[in-house]
Amino acid sequence: MQSRQAMPALTVAAIGVVFGDIGTSPLYALKEIFNGHHPIPVTPDNILGVLSLVFWAIMVLVTLKYVLVIMRADNRGEGGSLALLSLITEKARNARLTWIISLLGIFAAALFYGDSMITPAISVLSAVEGLQIVAPELERYVIPVTLVILTALFFIQRHGTGAVGKLFGPVMVGWFGVLAVLGVAEIIHNPAVLAALNPAYALGFVIGHPALAFLALGSVVLAVTGGEALYTDMGHFGRFPIRLAWFAFVMPALVLNYFGQGALLLAEPEAIQSPFYHLAPDWALVPMVVLATLATVIASQAVISGAFSVARQSVQMGLLPRMQIIHTSGHEEGQIYVPFTNWTLYLAVVGLVVGFKNSSNLAAAYGIAVTTTMLIDTILVGFVMVLIWRWNKLLAFAAAGAFLAVDIAFFAANIIKVPEGGWFPLAMGIVSFTTLTTWRRGRLLLGEEMAKQSIPIGDFIRSLTGIHRISGTSVFMTGSKGGVPPALLHNIKHNQVLHERVVLLTVETSSAPHVNDMDRIYLHRLKEGFMRIVVRYGFMEDPDIPGALSLCCGFGERFDMMETTFYVSRETVVPSLSNKRIAHWRARFFAIMSKNATSATDFFKIPTNRVVELGTQLVI
Repeated sequence: MQSRQAMPALTVAAIGVVFGDIGTSPLYALKEIFNGHHPIPVTPDNILGVLSLVFWAIMVLVTLKYVLVIMRADNRGEGGSLALLSLITEKARNARLTWIISLLGIFAAALFYGDSMITPAISVLSAVEGLQIVAPELERYVIPVTLVILTALFFIQRHGTGAVGKLFGPVMVGWFGVLAVLGVAEIIHNPAVLAALNPAYALGFVIGHPALAFLALGSVVLAVTGGEALYTDMGHFGRFPIRLAWFAFVMPALVLNYFGQGALLLAEPEAIQSPFYHLAPDWALVPMVVLATLATVIASQAVISGAFSVARQSVQMGLLPRMQIIHTSGHEEGQIYVPFTNWTLYLAVVGLVVGFKNSSNLAAAYGIAVTTTMLIDTILVGFVMVLIWRWNKLLAFAAAGAFLAVDIAFFAANIIKVPEGGWFPLAMGIVSFTTLTTWRRGRLLLGEEMAKQSIPIGDFIRSLTGIHRISGTSVFMTGSKGGVPPALLHNIKHNQVLHERVVLLTVETSSAPHVNDMDRIYLHRLKEGFMRIVVRYGFMEDPDIPGALSLCCGFGERFDMMETTFYVSRETVVPSLSNKRIAHWRARFFAIMSKNATSATDFFKIPTNRVVELGTQLVI
C-alpha cells in the first residue's frame, strides 16, 4: 500500500532529476542539425527526414535500449557503468575477460566526467541565449549571465540542495507540460508534419542523401543525450517510476515539441535561428527564457550530483584515492558533496563557456562522450545477456549487435567533430581514465610490496614472549587480510608494548551497492588476545568504523571508544626508476595522489583523539 502511495511522488521526483538532461535537448538539437557546423538545407523533405531520424533515435536508443533492456541489468537496484562493471566482474571467471570488461567500465566512468563538464555549460548557455531572441542588443550579456548562474549553482553545492531539490520535480513537470503545449499548438497549424512518424521518411533521407544523413546523425544524437541517465539514476527512484514517467509523460512531451518545431520550420524556414523559442508567442518569450534557465539549472544539478556519486563509487572501488565526502542531508543518503569534484567541474565549465562562447560550438563537443558511453554500455550489457541472463549466445549476439550497429553509426558521425571540439571530452576522458587506472595499479603494487615485507600472523604471535601487555584495546587498520600490519610492527619496535586486546581490521568493498548489517562483520579470534575483523561495505556506502565495531556485540565483543586506540599506517610512496611494472611518471603521479589523499582517520570516521599514525616508506 505504501509503495502505491509513494509512486506518484517518486515519479514526479524522477521527472525532476532523471530527465533534466534529455528534457532540455529541444533547446538546441534541431537548431544544431539545420544551423550548426554541418548545416542541413531547410527543405520540407529534409525536415521530415530529420524529424523521423530524431523520433526513431529516441525510440531505439532511449526507449528500447535503455528503458526496456539495459534497465533490467541492475546491480541490486543500482545502475550506471561502475555498477554494471561490478555486476559483470562478479560473474566473469576468465581473468583476461575480466580485465577487458574492467577497462571498458572504467573508461565509461571516465567519460562521464567529461560529460559532466559539458552538460551544465551547453544547457545553461542555450537557455540564456534566448535573451538574443527577446532583444538582439542583449547578446553581449549572454556569457556574463551564464557564468553568474553557473557560479551560483556550484557555490550552493556545499550547502546541500535538499530544500531546493523539492522544487525540481514540479518545475520539470511544468517544463515538460510547456514543451507539449507549444508543440501541439504548432502541430495543429501544420498536421502534415506527423507523417515523419513513419520510418520510411528516415530511410528515404538516409538513402537519398547519405552524406547529409551522416552529418545529421552527428547532431541527431543531441536529442538522446541524457538517455544514459535513466540507467545511472535507477538506484535513486527504482525501475518502475522511471519507466512510468518516460512512457506517460516525458517521451510524449519531447516528441510533440520536436514535431512542433518541425511544423514551424515547414511554415517558416527562417525560424531555424532558434526554432524552440520561436514556438512561443512574443509575450511569452521572457517567461520562457526564465523557465528554460530553471530547467537547465536543474539538469545541471542532476549531472553534478551524478558526478559526486561516481566519485564516491570510484573511491570505494579503489579507483581513486580517499577524498573528502560531505553528507549534506541527515535523511537522504544520496545527497553528498565532494569538494574536489565540485570545483574541478566548475573550473572546467567556466573554461568551456568562455572558450566555446555559444551553444552551437559546444554541441560539437557534446556528442562524442555520449556516443562512446552508449557504445560501451551496449558491449557491457552484451556480457550481461550471456553471463547473467543466460541468453542463448546467438540471440545475445543478435540483440547486442543490432544496438551496436546503431551506436557505431552515431559514434562515426561524431568522431569527425573531434577537431571542432570533440577533442575536449575525449581528452578529459583520457585524463580521468589515466587517473583511475594509475591509482588502481599503484594500490596493487603497493599491496604486493607490503605483502613482501609482512610476516605471517601466527609466527608473530608465537614470538611475543616477554612483551609487556597493557589494558585496553588497540585496532590496527590494514588493507590486507593476511600478515602483520606495518603499524603493528612499528609499534612493537618503538613502544615495546601491546594492548590486552589487539584487533587487525580490514575494510572491504563489496560488488553490491549496499551490505546489510548481518553481513557487515566477519570476526575471527586468534590466540593471545588477537582477533581479525573484516568490515564489508557496498560501493554506494560510506565507511564508519566506530559504527561497524558497535555491531560486534553480536559476537560477544564490545568496544568502548574511550578505551580503544586506533593505529593507522601512513605510507610514503617512493617511485623507483628500475620498476618495469609501472612507468616512472605513473609511479610519481601515484605518489602525488597518495600524498594528497584524505587521511584514513577522517575517511573512516575514527575519533581523532583516539588515533596514532605511524609512517612507513614503500618503494614501487
